Amino acid sequence: MRVVFMGTPDFSVAVLDALVAAGHEIAAVYTRAPRPAGRRGLELTPSPVHARARALGLPVLTPKSLRTQDAATEFAAHAADVAVVVAYGLILPKAILDAPRLGCLNIHASLLPRWRGAAPIQRAIMAGDAETGVMIMRMDEGLDTGPVGATARAGVGENETAGELHDRLSALGAGLIVTALADLEAGRLAFIAQPEAGVVYAQKIDKAEARVDWTGPARALHNRIRSLSPFPGAWCEMDLGRGPERVKLLRARLAGGAGAPGVTLDDALTIACGQGALRIVELQRAGKGPMQARDFLRGVRIPAGTRLG
Repeated sequence: MRVVFMGTPDFSVAVLDALVAAGHEIAAVYTRAPRPAGRRGLELTPSPVHARARALGLPVLTPKSLRTQDAATEFAAHAADVAVVVAYGLILPKAILDAPRLGCLNIHASLLPRWRGAAPIQRAIMAGDAETGVMIMRMDEGLDTGPVGATARAGVGENETAGELHDRLSALGAGLIVTALADLEAGRLAFIAQPEAGVVYAQKIDKAEARVDWTGPARALHNRIRSLSPFPGAWCEMDLGRGPERVKLLRARLAGGAGAPGVTLDDALTIACGQGALRIVELQRAGKGPMQARDFLRGVRIPAGTRLG
């Protein structure tokens, strides 16, 4: 089919590759405009989708808004059979939604209606969900409220991070959309309205959520750490010899022991929580790369009884 693809981050790249590999004609790729990057913010960096589309020789458009008449006219001129949308980042008004012959299909990384919204992967892990997945939804003017045409389920590992689940669901969604488009073209893709019960919204991650509050239960903190790994990264403060330093905690494991919240129980970064304890497995100092806790502790001594901020 003739497809307009709309996506921006790494999560979307596998989907674009799958559509091209399946032989669909990509009429245009819509993505967010390049953004300032680098130490001084002087360099404009294209999105991952933008970079991949250029490598594939596909036409790329980066409108700041789709709400203008010019944007609607340009979009309609693509004469697309369908638009495939995955983590694009701009609201699609009715004129855009109605333009493709077969509508606009969105790949959403949750089992709708649970975790509608901006951060479904992180929120599912933070809540301790044992299962999630991806769904192909026909878009309407609501926030992830359209009817669902295809579903692929995935278990969530007890120690799986958001980064790991992100990559699995991206690949799962890429395979699912190829099947869904084949069914859509054949007229056998049935869309079913989402149930009214069970709606939960995945609010955007707030920076304040990243600081670890050691008074919480160990399991909840374990889920928070892995839900924010690798980005933005849950963090606490450690005194590493030059005063308090912010350190990202990228992986942890539930551990035995009890004590005052935020106090280390041994020399191996086992930390008491409000209930239970956590052992830090992987962390990252500012300006450094991720490292295993055992390697970190070869250069820094944090003895039992140390209080973390």
